[in-house]
Amino acid sequence: MRTLVEIPDDDIRWLDEAAAERGLSRTALVREAVTQLREGVSRKGIDPFCGMWRDRADIGDAQVLLRRMRGGEPD
Repeated sequence: MRTLVEIPDDDIRWLDEAAAERGLSRTALVREAVTQLREGVSRKGIDPFCGMWRDRADIGDAQVLLRRMRGGEPD
């Protein structure tokens, strides 16, 4: 999909220089930046929850719990 965006001249010059340094077109560099921004935003939403149960003694070993939940070997 195409879009029209107004970007200040000094930012365009910076984009052109950065794209040339990487051997990319300006468009490819902007696409890459959008992808990286989305991935960063997505991770920010996930990161606070990683390890949130690490200090819970009542859960035990996560692998044992998963095996039990999936019908594998009992405790």
